[in-house]
Amino acid sequence: MDRRTFSKKAVGALMGASVITTAARAEKISGGVKSTEPFKCKFAANIYKWTNICPNYTKRLSDVDKVKFWYDCGFRAMEDNDMMKYAPEKRKALSEQIRKLGMDFGVFTSSIGGGLWLTACKSDKRGAKPDKQAAIERIKAEAKKTVEIGREIGAKWTTVVIGKTDLSLEHSYQMANVVEQLKYAAEICEKSGLIMVLEPLSFTAHPGLWLQKTSDAYMICKAVGSPSCKILFDVFHQQNTEGSLIRNIDAAWDEIAYYHLGDVPKRTEPGSGEINFKNLIKHIHDKGYRGIYGMEHLQSDKSPAGDAKLINYYRQIDHYVNG
Repeated sequence: MDRRTFSKKAVGALMGASVITTAARAEKISGGVKSTEPFKCKFAANIYKWTNICPNYTKRLSDVDKVKFWYDCGFRAMEDNDMMKYAPEKRKALSEQIRKLGMDFGVFTSSIGGGLWLTACKSDKRGAKPDKQAAIERIKAEAKKTVEIGREIGAKWTTVVIGKTDLSLEHSYQMANVVEQLKYAAEICEKSGLIMVLEPLSFTAHPGLWLQKTSDAYMICKAVGSPSCKILFDVFHQQNTEGSLIRNIDAAWDEIAYYHLGDVPKRTEPGSGEINFKNLIKHIHDKGYRGIYGMEHLQSDKSPAGDAKLINYYRQIDHYVNG
C-alpha cells in the first residue's frame, strides 16, 4: 500500500469514527432518540464558545463534529456568532457540514456590531469634529464585508448590535442617526437578500448600549423601511428590560424575523428560570412563525444529567407546541 492510499484510508477511518462517536453520544444523551426523529421546531444550537451547551458530550469534538452531534440529537438548524472571526478554511468546513446535513443556518454576528454604530454623533470619535462622510464610508465597507461573509456561508440573517448611548444627545436625535446609518447598510444588504436583525440588549447584561426596547427597534425598522432591516427578539433580554413578552411580540410581529432563547435570571436554558417557554413558543408558532429559535444561552447544570435535562426540555417544548 503506497503512502497516498494509506493516508486516504486513514482519514476515512477517522471521519467514520467521528460520525459514529457523535451519533452514539447523541443517542445516549437523548435517551435513544435518534436523528430520524428531528425536532419540528427549528431550534438552532449555537457553536459559539460562550454557550458551551452539553459540555460533557461536545468538549472533545471539533466545531465541525459538533454540527453532526447536534444533528444526531435531532436539531435541524445551527447558528454561530463568531463566523466572521474564523479563518476562511474553518468557515468553509462548518458551512459545508451544515449544507451536507441539510440543516438551516441561522444568524452570525455582523461586523457592523460590537458597538461600532454611531448612535451619538456623526463622527467615529466622540468629541472630534463630525466627519459624516467618513462614517458613511466605514458603514458601507462593513456592510459589504458582512454581505460577503453571508454569501460565503449561505446565511440569511446577520445580528446587528447598536452602539453606546451618548448622554449628551437626546434619545430621538440618536435614533435619527441610527436610522440614517442603517439605510446605507440596508441598501447594500438588499442586493444579496441578507437581513440585518437588530437586537435590543438589556441594561442588566449590556449596560450603556443604546438599543434596549422592542418598541424602539420596531420604530427604527419602520423608519428604515427595508426588508433587510428587521428585529431579533431575544427572550432573555426583553424579559429583563420590558417583560410582557407576548404583548410585545404581538405589537412588533410584522418586524420580527428571528428569536433567541434564554431564561431569566441567569440566561440559562429554557425551563431553568421564570419564563413559561412552552406557552411562549406555542403562541409564536400558532401565529404562523416557522423560523429559527437560536439557543444563545448558558447551561444551568453542566453535569451529564444537566446535559440530558437540557435536551429533554427542548423535546417537551417541541411536543407541546406541535402536539
